Amino acid sequence: MAGEKSSSPADIEPPDAAEMPTIYSLDELAELVQGRDTIYLRYSHGPERDRGSGPSRDFEADVALPGWSVTTVAPEEWWPRPTREWVARRLCKYADLGAQNDSRFPWLLTGRVVGRGPDHEPLVTDFVPIAKIAESVVEEGLRVYRRSFAIGRDSTGDPPED
Repeated sequence: MAGEKSSSPADIEPPDAAEMPTIYSLDELAELVQGRDTIYLRYSHGPERDRGSGPSRDFEADVALPGWSVTTVAPEEWWPRPTREWVARRLCKYADLGAQNDSRFPWLLTGRVVGRGPDHEPLVTDFVPIAKIAESVVEEGLRVYRRSFAIGRDSTGDPPED
């Protein structure tokens, strides 16, 4: 429409972390991240606690990292399948972090990438929270992930072991 400007991650008004909007559907999440490779996903106790406790840590090596561990959530340009399938897969790869009964939850943010962590994940600083992701979206993502992918199949082509 005339006069309407398209939004980019930089145009997103950073909410007070306590007032972050919540995403309630996988489609809403997929629409938000489509084409925005600077929006990241993080599972943690939330932005305030992250800021208070400092950046991520490599516990295995006992090394402080230079930023907070995040994962990309927007599909790569080469991805030929629906965005919601990519997003469901990314959401589910770390869902176990939210299932630890310690109040961690998934949320979206932007930030400045300052390196890569020991698992090749982006490390960000200067992060700005965008939105929380409701548990129902994680559950919806798990259903899509299980239905759309051969979970556990590797390059050998063998089915996963039970």
